[in-house]
Amino acid sequence: MIEVDCLTKYFGSVPAVVDVSFRVEKGEIVGFLGPNGAGKTTTIRMLNGFFPPTSGSARINGFDVFDRSIDVRKRLGYLPEHIPLYKEMRTEAYLRFVAEVKGVPAGQRQREVDRVIEQCGLRSVRKKFLGKLSKGFQQRVGVAQAILNDPDVLILDEPTIGLDPKQIIQIRELIKSFAGYKTVFLSSHILPEVSMICQRVVIINEGRIVAEDTPEGLTGKDKTKVALEIKAPRAETLARLRAVPGVAAVSAEARPGDHTGRYVVEMEQGKDVRDAIVQSIVGAGWSLLEMHTLRLSLEDIFIRLVTEEQGKE
Repeated sequence: MIEVDCLTKYFGSVPAVVDVSFRVEKGEIVGFLGPNGAGKTTTIRMLNGFFPPTSGSARINGFDVFDRSIDVRKRLGYLPEHIPLYKEMRTEAYLRFVAEVKGVPAGQRQREVDRVIEQCGLRSVRKKFLGKLSKGFQQRVGVAQAILNDPDVLILDEPTIGLDPKQIIQIRELIKSFAGYKTVFLSSHILPEVSMICQRVVIINEGRIVAEDTPEGLTGKDKTKVALEIKAPRAETLARLRAVPGVAAVSAEARPGDHTGRYVVEMEQGKDVRDAIVQSIVGAGWSLLEMHTLRLSLEDIFIRLVTEEQGKE
């Protein structure tokens, strides 16, 4: 597991990370989100032992990342945002080299290299020079070197950057397959992807944690909205919807040529008035053609949280 407690990093007098605390449990996949300059990479580099903290602590699998960095690295797979590949090497040779560096026994190296080549879809480029590979294949090689030696903990910085849609799906499914037996902490700018992969999300802005929850928890904390399509006079429909107890606001989209209109009803916090809406519309003798719940996306929540933090300055 990953345990971070009051982690702080200053560069001179400039704070990059301030009092950051969170936990990632064994078998959990957690996304780390934040705008550019928020402190994501600095935090990740401290977890990898590349940067010493100004104060605070971090432990991976029970080992302090600063006092026991060698023990940590034996149990950690890391994919940096910019992968340091030796581009004059061939894919398979590079992975054998990484396996040796990671201490994989000589008799097991080829089997381990074959495993990650299959998992990451590298069979067709195993004999090609890394410098000749596309950005997508180079990214897959980066993921392959991270999972060599089957580490307990993976830290992935933008794991799908530069991949085409098919490759993104493959890497996404690979990461999801780790749930339950590997601890994965990944940074990404692709918010919908985080919601599809991660069980929890940690959002950082200006060096501080501003939110931590499941994707469903984050998107479900705001007032819920309901989209409706109703065949009825617009003014009367608006009046009837606004009269339903528990309705906070109603907006309408006019559709010229008939009495069918689209409406968005915002419910008060903690209220579910969908049944009351149906009874009101049907009771008036009108046709309710469609009704479905709308929720803010993770991207909406992310932008709102970051904007609110900036507004506090």
